[in-house]
Formats: sequence, C-alpha cells, structure tokens
Amino acid sequence: MENKLIQELEVPCYETDSACLLKPASFMDMAQELANRHATVLGFGFDDLQKTRTVWVLSRMHVIFCRHPRWREQVKLSTWHKGAARLFYLRDFKMEATDGTPLVLATTSWVIVDIDTRRLSRNTAILDDGTACMDNAVGEPCDKVQMPRDASPEFVRTHQVSYSDVDMNGHTNNAMYLVWAMDALEYDLTSRNPLKELKINFNQETRPGDSVELYRWAAPQGDSFIVEGRVDGKSAFCVELKF
Repeated sequence: MENKLIQELEVPCYETDSACLLKPASFMDMAQELANRHATVLGFGFDDLQKTRTVWVLSRMHVIFCRHPRWREQVKLSTWHKGAARLFYLRDFKMEATDGTPLVLATTSWVIVDIDTRRLSRNTAILDDGTACMDNAVGEPCDKVQMPRDASPEFVRTHQVSYSDVDMNGHTNNAMYLVWAMDALEYDLTSRNPLKELKINFNQETRPGDSVELYRWAAPQGDSFIVEGRVDGKSAFCVELKF
C-alpha cells in the first residue's frame, strides 16, 4: 500500500488570477480533494468515518509558495499523512513542477469531530497501521495564529455565509475563509504581489446565514497582514498572510 498519493494535473484557467497564477484558495481546494482521496485509499476516508458518525475537520494549515504555478502548467501534487500528534492528525502536501522544482509546500493539522455532538473524537487506531510517512514538506506543524494583543484591527465588512460558501458538510468550506481574507485586502496589493506564505487557524465553524465580521491588521513592515473573521464576537478563523 502506497504511503503517498501523487496526482499529475494541469492548472486550469478558472483556478488562476489576473496574472494567470494559481490562486492560493485554489491550491487549498486541490489539497483538500487529494487528502480525501488518499484517506479513502487508506481506509479512513469520508465514507469510512460516516460509519461512526464522525468527520474530518481541518483545524490549521501552513502553506509556503516557492513559486505560483501558471495557467496550463503541468504540475505534480502529492500528499501523505504523518499520524497523530496530541489532538491533531497531521498531513503534508507538495506541489512540484515537471522537473521536480518545489512550487508549493504545505502542512495541515486535522481533528475528527462527532457529527451529532460536534465534539472532538479520538480514534488513533485508524492511523496506527504503518501507512504514515514522516517526510516533512514543512518542518513544524502550523502554530496558533491570532491578532496581536496591542493591535487595533480595522473593520472591513460583514460577510453573510451563503450558498457559494457551503460544502457537503453543511458548513463553510475551508478555502472560502482564505477567499474572504484575500478579498479583505486591497486589490492592488493582492493582484500585483503573489502571496509568499500563509498560516490559517479554523477556530469555529460557520453555517448558512451566519454574519461574519472581517477585521484586518497590517504589520509595521507592511508586507504581512492578519485577517480575522468573527461571529458574535468570537473568532471563527484567523489567517496570517505574507507577501
């Protein structure tokens, strides 16, 4: 049984921005789909967890963009799981050019949630089967992301969770939080400066009809931003973006 799943693909136009570069949120979508496929191959995918009324939920993600792939570029995306670490289950990703040059590196931290109680469910047995691969795409798991205590974030706008935001689990898809965060920044910044790195924490799920207040804060050096989404005053997500 393979401990890595590798997919070759071509970057489609609808996943790129005005510079014909792969959008960061599109990478998240690709990674999420490949993670689901690999988990299914290994016997702990979506359908397997449904038998115990549990589901995978992405909690944290750290992505490094070495170079954004371009429209019509042929790339190779691979993923592997690294077993359990405290509360989390770790999974890494690597996107490479055809000559093996790293394009995007990512590490993710997942939890298993009980569908009925919405509480964390611990099931290390499903990953204790010798299929883990301890290679690191990114050296350390994504750490906590939050607004600095002395920050005075700027309110940007309120986003109401709607049809286009929601996935098959009935809550906001992970990649949409990054879409909101990128859209909370100035277009001239995001369109002219490819994102170099992001760290995102998913703190609380949001559902259709929820009003998410978006706040942004710029680091003094001007090349790093934190965007936070709050529902009823509580953090739903927080992302650090470096350009």
